[in-house]
Amino acid sequence: CVTNGVVEPFIIDGRRLKSVNAYYNKRKNEHIVSVTDDSFTDEVLKSDIPVLVDYWADWCGPCKMIAPILDEIAQEYAGKLKVAKFNVDENTNTPPKYGIRGIPTLILFKEGEVEATKVGALSKSQLTAFIDSNL
Repeated sequence: CVTNGVVEPFIIDGRRLKSVNAYYNKRKNEHIVSVTDDSFTDEVLKSDIPVLVDYWADWCGPCKMIAPILDEIAQEYAGKLKVAKFNVDENTNTPPKYGIRGIPTLILFKEGEVEATKVGALSKSQLTAFIDSNL
């Protein structure tokens, strides 16, 4: 998190971390896949199961808030839903194709097509309702 030009750590699960990347590097979840411009087609559009793509960036506060929720969702929906993290700062070609203008943006893809979109941070119950109504 950057405040007045100073990089400040943030805390998730009682751990002091400098970035969302640090969070995911410390806490690998076998049910979450990192997606890039190069891997998007194979990981998302050609997936055999629906994919929830989280478009995020390191500097985004709301993205940091939903990271642990997505971790839980990925485990609870394992086998029924793939959760993918897409860093918009490191991968700039794909987001414009899906109209990404704000983050976090969550897009649910089914059979290679956009099924539903939510912009902004959601609570776990809101996210579960969003997923369940669109699976």
